[in-house]
Amino acid sequence: MSPPKAKKPPERRRNRPLREVLDDLLSHTREIVRRAKAMTPAEQDYAQQRLEWLADEVWRVATGETAPPE
Repeated sequence: MSPPKAKKPPERRRNRPLREVLDDLLSHTREIVRRAKAMTPAEQDYAQQRLEWLADEVWRVATGETAPPE
């Protein structure tokens, strides 16, 4: 008798929409890190707003919410 087969953990990359929005968040964060000292106050404000929006999108996709709140 052969030993029972161990269950493989689920594929982490199966949630493509989540992966895409996480990639956007990471890309934006890296861009901010590279440019932070040279950014104008307006650029910093926009970058912060976009970070918050992207974080909300990650949460929305990860929790399965269908649409962002109005």
